[in-house]
Amino acid sequence: MDGAFVVEQASEDPGRFEIGAELLVNGEPAHVTVSRRVGGGRRAIKLDRPVGRGAELTVARAELAPLPADTYYVADLVGLEVLDEQGQLIGVVRDIHPGPANDALELDTGLLLPLVEECIREVDLERRRVFLNPGFTG
Repeated sequence: MDGAFVVEQASEDPGRFEIGAELLVNGEPAHVTVSRRVGGGRRAIKLDRPVGRGAELTVARAELAPLPADTYYVADLVGLEVLDEQGQLIGVVRDIHPGPANDALELDTGLLLPLVEECIREVDLERRRVFLNPGFTG
């Protein structure tokens, strides 16, 4: 075994795991020294230093590509307050779950909301709020 590991929920950016690419491991820089495809098209990498199982791999915000309108990085949505059509707080975004048809917002209350226009009226990153359309407060 050469110390390589499979990256779960890997970035779709093919350059993210090229040899020499910098990743942050729990906030500290590390560089890719081995990169290969393994079963199921998954990516296996080895870094220039040991990494504990379950460590979070991220990239610096400045390295992220700009997004088209009405698209967001997960990190932009986690922590946003979610308000119903009357402006009442129904929860805070805890996580985003990818799905086959659409992603879903998981709130701290356990409520899952589809990340689609029929449900989400507006995402206001400046005010850190998500506004819902009528009928989606469970």
